[in-house]
Amino acid sequence: MLSQKVQEELNKQLNAELYSSYLYLSMSAYFQSLNLGGFANWMRVQAQEELVHAMKFYDFVNERDGRVTLHPVGGPPSEWASPLAAFEHVYQHEQKVTGLINGLVNLAIGERDHATNIFLQWFVTEQVEEEASANEVVQRLKLLGDDKSGLFMLDRELGQRVFTMPPATTEGAAT
Repeated sequence: MLSQKVQEELNKQLNAELYSSYLYLSMSAYFQSLNLGGFANWMRVQAQEELVHAMKFYDFVNERDGRVTLHPVGGPPSEWASPLAAFEHVYQHEQKVTGLINGLVNLAIGERDHATNIFLQWFVTEQVEEEASANEVVQRLKLLGDDKSGLFMLDRELGQRVFTMPPATTEGAAT
């Protein structure tokens, strides 16, 4: 069973993951408006991943005999100055999410909630990948500068990204 504090914080993280999905869907729409379908695809896949992350928290709270409470999801921005600015936002956002996950791990350790700590380790590893993936695109966009042909080559490459369902982190989880 979850402590009240752990349950509250896991519910906050579920909301943060839903916001992340909403943010990336907004970014997908932004890139679509620029006719950068590959960038839009990358963001749409990212939005799907974040929704899966939210459901992992949802399932875990329920499996631990907790109570999921959903809160309003804030509206994300819908415009960025450039593709680089959008991906810099992604990178900063993922760094923020890493901080939130680390805070949850610290809470679980402090509460001696070993099951939650183990559950969160998947997210610790996932955040390393999330930050690296976003930073890779940031660095490539910086290298491209104003090279439009390079931008379209990168767009084509990002269009190849495919959503794959990650393995369940808990038994019986429908993720």
